[in-house]
Amino acid sequence: MNHEPLRAGIIGAGANTIAKHIPGLQAIEGVQIVGVCNRSRESSARVAGQFDIPQVFDSWMDVITAPDINAIVIGTWPYMHARITIAALAAGKHVLCEARMAMNAAEAHAMHTAARANPHLVAQIVPSPMTLAVDRTIKRLIAEGYLGDLLAIEVRAGGEFLNPDSPLHWRQNRDLSGLNIMSLGIWYEAVMRWAGSASAVTAMGKTFTPMRKNAAGYMQATDIPEHIDVLADMACGAQLHMQISAVAGLAGAPEAWLFGSEGTLRYSQDTLAGGRRGDAQLQPIPIPDDERGGWRVEEEFVNAIRGLEPVTHTTFLDGVKYMEFTEAVNRSMAERRTVPLPLF
Repeated sequence: MNHEPLRAGIIGAGANTIAKHIPGLQAIEGVQIVGVCNRSRESSARVAGQFDIPQVFDSWMDVITAPDINAIVIGTWPYMHARITIAALAAGKHVLCEARMAMNAAEAHAMHTAARANPHLVAQIVPSPMTLAVDRTIKRLIAEGYLGDLLAIEVRAGGEFLNPDSPLHWRQNRDLSGLNIMSLGIWYEAVMRWAGSASAVTAMGKTFTPMRKNAAGYMQATDIPEHIDVLADMACGAQLHMQISAVAGLAGAPEAWLFGSEGTLRYSQDTLAGGRRGDAQLQPIPIPDDERGGWRVEEEFVNAIRGLEPVTHTTFLDGVKYMEFTEAVNRSMAERRTVPLPLF
């Protein structure tokens, strides 16, 4: 067991890092955040003051090369994830990298290769959080035969009207987000927990607002879809349909359905309902206390470093799989064809 004190450096202090990673790590005994580097010294100093972090760095490379830091938390947008991850692993530092894993599948594979070359280091991706509460129960019910044969999976996310006047978000900027599309990748990550990965993908998407104002106040083109439909063959034999949308006003909360030969499961807002052949309607399914999951990303990262548990949420290999799926969706839209998986 590794009892070495964990001294973390933060590169990119975005909303999730401030809300989750920094306070989560600081709450763990024996963990210290010793430095932060954000996009500007001013914002770095602001975060350092807010969380009593002793050092402010002007360059992300200075964080990686700092001799008193042995773990790197990456909270930047995806365009920096591969570069920082590979450099940090080469420098002998553990890595916790924010989702989405990378700009594209090639970067994700490069990150995974770097992690496999350093098996003594922990490399973890921040997981898809939506279904953590119910994942274990869904997997148990599938294993027990509640569904019979899993035949079809439906995922729908997005319940707001399109806002054509909102400024360009980093998720709508390919230079910053790469091939990632809205919440596509993180919903697919949740599906993989239940049913495994896809073997082929067909997709169609639409961008309704091709120009938005950027941070400088100028109009900038964007081609990242605001509504997308994805059909996929799953390796388990089921068919997957995903609709991820920024235009589906009043559609309600995101939900996922699993349809089997003998039963149906419906997930929405941390609740699970189900029914079997012969039932008149779905009924609530309680989540046992010993199965109910939750956010414990920082704890898992630290425990993995200390040899107390392996990383499960989320491994670099799982990240590679959802980035391959994401890239396959983009290729399918661009080339108007079905794209087989895996890509490499």
